[in-house]
Amino acid sequence: MRIPSLLFFFILTSFVARAQTGTIKGQIKTAAGTPAEYINIILKGTGKGTVTSSTGEFEFNALADGTYQLIGTGVGIKRIDQTVSLKSGEIVNLELTAAESAEELQTLEILGRKETTYKNDLSFIASKTATPIKEVPQAISYITKEVMRDQGTFLMGDAVKNMSGVNQFTFYDDLTIRGFRMNGGSTTQLVNGLRTFSGFWKQPPVNYLERVEVIKGAASALYGNTSPGGTINRVTKKPLDTPQKSLSFTTGSYNTLRMLADFTGPMNEKKTLLYRLNVGYNNAQSFRNLQFDKNIIVAPSVSFLPTEKTRINFDMVYNRSNSRLDRGQSVKGNDLYSSSIKTSLNAVNDYLNEETYLITTSLNHQFTQYTSFNIAYLRTGYTEDLLEHRSSNVNAVDSAGAPIQNLVARQVFVRKTKSFMDNVSLFFNHNFNTGIAEHKLVAGYDYIQSSTPKGSGQQTANGYLLKAGGAAAYNAKQPERFVFYNYTENGVTRSIPKPNISHYDLTLQNNNLEDPTKYTYNVVTNASTTPVMYQLHGLYLQEQLKINRLQILLGLRYDTYIDKKNYTKNDETNVTQHALLPRIGAVYTLTNNVNIYGTYTKGYNPQDAVVQSDPLSGGPFDPIRSSLAEAGLKTEWLDGRLTANASFYQIVQTNTLYSANAVDNPNLMQQIGEEKAKGVEFDVTGNILPNWNLIVAYSYNDAKITDAGSRAADQVLVNLQKPNAPKNQGSIWTKYTFVNAGLNGLGLGLGSNYVGERNLSINNAQIVPAYTLLNAAIYYKIDKFQFQVNLNNVTNKTYWVGGYDYLRLFPGTPRNFLATIAYTF
Repeated sequence: MRIPSLLFFFILTSFVARAQTGTIKGQIKTAAGTPAEYINIILKGTGKGTVTSSTGEFEFNALADGTYQLIGTGVGIKRIDQTVSLKSGEIVNLELTAAESAEELQTLEILGRKETTYKNDLSFIASKTATPIKEVPQAISYITKEVMRDQGTFLMGDAVKNMSGVNQFTFYDDLTIRGFRMNGGSTTQLVNGLRTFSGFWKQPPVNYLERVEVIKGAASALYGNTSPGGTINRVTKKPLDTPQKSLSFTTGSYNTLRMLADFTGPMNEKKTLLYRLNVGYNNAQSFRNLQFDKNIIVAPSVSFLPTEKTRINFDMVYNRSNSRLDRGQSVKGNDLYSSSIKTSLNAVNDYLNEETYLITTSLNHQFTQYTSFNIAYLRTGYTEDLLEHRSSNVNAVDSAGAPIQNLVARQVFVRKTKSFMDNVSLFFNHNFNTGIAEHKLVAGYDYIQSSTPKGSGQQTANGYLLKAGGAAAYNAKQPERFVFYNYTENGVTRSIPKPNISHYDLTLQNNNLEDPTKYTYNVVTNASTTPVMYQLHGLYLQEQLKINRLQILLGLRYDTYIDKKNYTKNDETNVTQHALLPRIGAVYTLTNNVNIYGTYTKGYNPQDAVVQSDPLSGGPFDPIRSSLAEAGLKTEWLDGRLTANASFYQIVQTNTLYSANAVDNPNLMQQIGEEKAKGVEFDVTGNILPNWNLIVAYSYNDAKITDAGSRAADQVLVNLQKPNAPKNQGSIWTKYTFVNAGLNGLGLGLGSNYVGERNLSINNAQIVPAYTLLNAAIYYKIDKFQFQVNLNNVTNKTYWVGGYDYLRLFPGTPRNFLATIAYTF
């Protein structure tokens, strides 16, 4: 009888234990009193989660007694955070209200982001609605201002190194995304979702940005002609309704001096008028000879909220920059280490003075709870004043026309130019339900106009001096036309033609004060000075359909692109192109933590209007066409603090232009038949613990030329990896802040960046090697003060971020440090 007694005892114990478990259930309603369905509900720390039913109800059973943290999240509502105490056998019934979230309901990003972590939950760029990133059927990478602050970042190139699949092409505002080049001068960048451009020569500063984000793959269905690799969106800091002020001072390597200020808050008691002001001053030299960069940035923003349904915003960014234009390092032959990475070909009196402004006005008005109207206007202006001594992209030659590796031929540009862009974007959002289906409808129109007006100009001095006066490219078959002198190298004297511009001697490193008035100039019309005007009209329609766990995105855009050929001349004519751009995507929620998605979209890009207008380019050229197929996972962990995403993609592009690298005509281009990039990307972002931040990114990208066109000479290009497109690339950054009493306020940061080897050109086998960098930081916070030291390239690695060839290499910065003191009040 002993065994049955024990069995009876265990059965009874189990029954009693079950009887003593409790239940938490309830109903969530909107502010209007209607049931709030599909709200995600979790009990923090238990692994239990559910979704509200069509009546807004939820229930958790078999809970032990104790205190629980109930969290509710959903689109368009503020996070629900409810503490529940549960006794044994008790049933707790909750009545909760889902309050509308202005941040999620706004369809233009007008109000500031209040989060202060590495993680960002919402995206406006991918669908022109405030959609959680995990519900967007396309890969999106982003870097928040908190990451940029912790890494001591000031320029865009240092921000995007944390993103998978994004790599520098040069020093400039010039990147590859998934192997496809995208640069600031190509007018395919966005600021707050509106089209803009940069001066190309300088990376934009980031002190006035809330975050930098990239929608991977073509975004043409919403924004017209964009790069098939991805589109960068710079989101400016917006006003907050709570007062915040911060000042920071930074000094460090290369005589860096940086002062930043950020002020925000309400301007009246009702908090209907908000402001934000970012001011920056940066003055730094470089490890590169003669290089420096001085910037003054003023970025005010004002938000006016006259009613709960109307929001108006004004943004301006003004940046004045004084520097020299750095065309890169030159080396002897194919020996990357034959000259110092400090080598630049400038003269002491070179200069590059730039002025850029961006002015944005936007309005969001909600007619009803379901319908809103949005209009935004961005005006971009750019002015350039330049004098530069630079490489002619070839070595000097002797009387027989043979190259002399110690000498780099130089040329001089004197240029003044202005460029402008206008972008008007207006669209309607309408949300409605049909049975169990939820709909988000977007219909809109874009107008874009870009111009380089008449009044710009350039003079170029190059070539070799003629006996009869003037200068010309050297012709070894007619040496009697040229002036010669003797040059001695390694004890050997050679007769060489006398250059119009003195050669740069890699042995002597001759950075001199030059007299530009002594050169023989050619007045030219080229890519920087040809008057150019193009216009773009775009109509688009998008539907986001949600049925239970399935979400479908359907988009269609019709573009009319007008290039004004021979702009400002009597024979000015319109060259018109049309494009129909579909987009389809789907997201399926497998669990509360895991979404899977797939997407297909088409893109196009008319060839650069300047290249098309250049009689030396070999054009006209057909427009670029592309397609994207992508699938992946988007997941959230640790109660939503950490995201881990993976994407698998294939991009096909036709009609890409590359330089033909013709010595006698540097403007000559060649059009490649087809390129294909396929790969995989992983991104992890967020907080392992509230005091432990983490970013991890990795990409494998097989980006090759698959069809070189009809010319037999170009067939050697097939299966060649695209320029400055590493196959493997990865990064990690983590910051840990101590919270125990003895070390409270102390923080440590550690990170690494890896970039695989890259081809520099499609026309030769020149490559730059892979590199791995190690970066570190230490932080100490006392009350409202924070002290921060960043040490970059700890091992002092010699590396190159990109380049065009071995006469135009772009080396990375050696070991350097930045020390910052910040005060927040």
